[in-house]
Amino acid sequence: MIEMNDVTKKFSTKKTNVTALNHVSFTVPAGKVVGLLGENGAGKTTLLRCIATLITPTSGTITVNGFSTTKEPNQVKRKIGVLFGGETGLYDRLTARENLTYFANLYGLSKHETKVAIEELAVKFGMREYLDRRVGEFSKGMRQKVAISRTIIHNPDIILLDEPTTGLDITSSNVFRQMILQLKQQGKTILFSSHIMEEVQALCDSVAMIHKGQLVYQGKLEALYHEEDTQDLNFIFMSKLARGETA
Repeated sequence: MIEMNDVTKKFSTKKTNVTALNHVSFTVPAGKVVGLLGENGAGKTTLLRCIATLITPTSGTITVNGFSTTKEPNQVKRKIGVLFGGETGLYDRLTARENLTYFANLYGLSKHETKVAIEELAVKFGMREYLDRRVGEFSKGMRQKVAISRTIIHNPDIILLDEPTTGLDITSSNVFRQMILQLKQQGKTILFSSHIMEEVQALCDSVAMIHKGQLVYQGKLEALYHEEDTQDLNFIFMSKLARGETA
């Protein structure tokens, strides 16, 4: 479970002060898939980085499976898998297998566990033919598959994904969506941002909408459809922004 309570994050320079998150509170229940919606610059990535302990909130609290992101960051890191947009975190001079082995070692997997995990992920994402090639030679889609594999190789309880299907072709995107459903069946807690509304509707139990650092809606999709009298999620989102609502 992820719990955010009155979280604010401000970035200050000599010339400007920017409030990226403004008193945001919401919960991602254990075993649920929640979609994070918002236009570019709304604060989605900042929110995910705060949960991942990469950024410290200016105020407010965040707990992940009961651990504080500010007081117990190491415990939080053991529980999560993270993928941020184009930041694959891969080493170009290493092969895909070497990259995955490296990250598996960081998470304390044994040699046998690492070998089994890499083989399963290679089959799942169709990576076997280039598993032993250097990542620096890969296309964007190929890199993204390895990055997603890196994110879940240690079987984390909680998974944070920022635009996870960026660069993937249709087949790979469908494989990814099936993987999300499988992870949900395993009881994983997943929070991911996406601009693809069809993806959100197909995968998510609920959504959190953020606009200019403020939460404008959090709840189940069915309740949102009933409230807005339509199942056009893109229309609902744009409508809420136009109305300037806050949760």
